[in-house]
This record gives sequence, C-alpha cells and structure tokens, in this order.
Amino acid sequence: MTRTDRKRYITRQEKKQIKPKTPLTAFCVLVVSVYELKSRGENLESESESIKIIIFDTFCKTIKGETISFSILLHLFKSPSQGFHPTYCLFSVSVDCDFSLYQIHTDMADIPTSDDHSNGNPEKFNSLVVCFGEMLIDFVPSIAGVSLAEAPDFKKAPGGAPANVAVGISRLGGSSAFIGKVGDDEFGHMLADILKENKVDNSGMRFDQNARTALAFVTLRSDGEREFMFFRNPSADMLLRESELDLNLIKQATIFHYGSISLIDEPCKSTHLSAMAIAKKSGSILSYDVNLRLPLWPSEDAARKGIMSIWDQADIIKVSEDEITFLTGGDDPYDDNVVLKKLFHSNLKLLLVSEGPEGCRYYTQQFKGRVPGVKVKPVDTTGAGDAFVGGILSNLALDTNLYKDEAKLKEALLFANVCGALTVTKKGAIPAMPTRDEVHKILKHK
Repeated sequence: MTRTDRKRYITRQEKKQIKPKTPLTAFCVLVVSVYELKSRGENLESESESIKIIIFDTFCKTIKGETISFSILLHLFKSPSQGFHPTYCLFSVSVDCDFSLYQIHTDMADIPTSDDHSNGNPEKFNSLVVCFGEMLIDFVPSIAGVSLAEAPDFKKAPGGAPANVAVGISRLGGSSAFIGKVGDDEFGHMLADILKENKVDNSGMRFDQNARTALAFVTLRSDGEREFMFFRNPSADMLLRESELDLNLIKQATIFHYGSISLIDEPCKSTHLSAMAIAKKSGSILSYDVNLRLPLWPSEDAARKGIMSIWDQADIIKVSEDEITFLTGGDDPYDDNVVLKKLFHSNLKLLLVSEGPEGCRYYTQQFKGRVPGVKVKPVDTTGAGDAFVGGILSNLALDTNLYKDEAKLKEALLFANVCGALTVTKKGAIPAMPTRDEVHKILKHK
C-alpha cells in the first residue's frame, strides 16, 4: 500500500459512522484499524514510514455528550519476528473536558536514533524507566515537630529514593522497574510485595541472607522538613554485587535512573558503575538525582567527590538548592552563572533545580527558565522530590526529545511540580505518590 493509498484508506475509515459507546469499544476500533492496515499489505516494519490513525468527530461527539473524554496513547514497537504490535494503551479519563479531535499515532521518526540514546535500535522505544539503588523502611513519628526521643510512636512506611521514583512513575500510569537489594527478612519481602502491588517490575530485586533491610528514622519538624537517622551497618542495599544484576532488564530501559547513596560503599559502588555502563551502551538515557544524605558519607569531602565522580556521564540531572550550595562550596544556588559554569556539562541534556514549593528551574543546551510551584499545606515533605522526578521522567520516557521543545518541557515540569506538591499533603513517600487523575484535577484549575 502506497502512502497515498493509505491516506485514502484512512479517510474512508474516518467517514464511517463509528459511534463507540464505551472506552473498550473505542479501543477495539483502534486495534482493528491497525491490523486492517497490516492485512491490506501495509509495510509496518519500515522505519521511514509514519502511520497515523485518526478517529474524528463521530467518536468525539458520542463521548462529548457524556462530558467525558478518553485520551488514548498507543505505542507500537518493532519485534524481529512479529513486526509492530500494540504494547499498551493508556486511557486517562477526565470529566468535563472538550476535545474536538482524537489522534492515536505512532511515528517512526519519534523512535530515538543513535544520537538520541537508542543506538538505532527501535526495540528500545518501550518507555520503561529502570530505577537503581536503595529501598528501605522509613519510621516516621506520628506527630510532627518532635525529636526522635520525644516521639510517642512511629509509623513504618516504605522508602528509598529510587524505589519512590519507580512507584511514582507507575502510579502515574508509566512503566517502571526497580533494581536493588534488601534483606531476606520480613521487611525485605514486604518491600518487594509493595512494589508488586504498585505494578513496579521487581524482578531485579535481590535478597541477602546475611544482612538486614535498611531502616531510617525520619523526624518531622514543625515546618514539615526532615532529619534522618540511618541503621545500615551494613544493610543489604550496600551489598549488591555486579553478578546479581539483571542485565536484560537494564538493557530494556529507555531511562536508567539512580542516585548517589549507592556510590558510598563497596561492592554496591562498583555494581552501580557497571550498571550505568551497561545502560549507556544499550542506549538508555541516564538520569541522576543527587539526593544528598551527608550522615551516610564518611566526610563532606568524600560526599562531594563521590557525587561529582559520575556527574559528566548523566544526560539528566536533578539537584536541589541546598545541594548546589554544597557541591559548589557555598556559591549562590540562585545564580544562573554558578549553575551553568560549575554544574552544566557539555553532554548534559537537561539540568533541573528543584525549589520546593517555589517550583523548579530548568537548563538545557538551548534555553533556561523557571516553572512556578503549587502552594499546598505541607504535612510531610518526604518523597516530594522523588514524586517530582517521577513526574518528569514519566513524560520524558514517552517523548525522549521533550527537553528540546521549551513549551512541552514547561508543561511537563508543571505536571511534575504538581506531583511533588500533592505528595507533601500526606505522610510517607510511597503511600503519598499521586495518580495521574489527581494531578490533572489540580492542573484543571491552573
């Protein structure tokens, strides 16, 4: 089928009086259209071709009458034996939305090239974010504004920044996996189950029979900010070995995300570096959240050197104002010149500076700017930064060139800011991660 023939076919399909009454019917119409194109001889394996399937006003008018809109996101990817197949559809439902056009498409031009981290391999375009690092149990006082000694009791909650990000992405409807090590104990298996319950791929988790799952006691000051006390001497997360890595899982990642805590001790440090190298070679985007935890490092100097040792390998970096001050030796974190001269490196695609309730700043090779935050009453800031990271990575995984379009980037960052804001309104990190519907409810009023 030629390009002209295909356009004529699609036009004929648009003119049919298709009146789907349910999302399931709409989905069936979409899938049937894809396979009908294929059955008519369309070469769906041509990387140079672009297929666009559009369901026009007949579909829109049907659901508009119900004041409900369904935005269908369909990804097709190339399988050596089977050609293109739909891997998933994401329906996001919002009440009282009014769209005049529904477009479901796959464009081979959107599949990353070797310059965009895929090494020319279209199988990489699967939107999976693999998060590497620690997962632990946070013990949080039941009341805010007291020291650990004064706390009458504690509530246990799953935590660990990379695991938080993985759950955040999944909660938003994205695809995520976690790689790390926990103890072969009740807490460790509880954490694995929590990931599974939140639809995070936990096949990369390992269980250590000789070390316990890490624990952290987190105090909540009256302003909602945190202070930490860690119990890990050593904990299982520090003992992950290179031989225990799930190499296939790493190679599948569109984005490979990590922090700095896994750089502190061996053998986890070497395992971390090896996993980064595998991901980079496989075409993954490398995402780095500093997540400074000074009490875990031998010294401030060791922390600074350790964090900066892998700085120039990352494609995306997220850093806070306090972390900028620490890493630059006391420089003004609000000075763009400081950020650009001391922290922005030549291979970096996107540098994000989180500013809590004030929002965030962004820096790319072409532009820089700021996106305002969302004001809420904080209850617990634990996991806010991780929710922000999950928000932006969930969007970048779907569009790896997002950072090149400033308007799209600002929209995605506003979405991420709302993710962070909603998280601080509840206690704990993973339990507080928002859903996409919750985020869109806030965005509707922006």
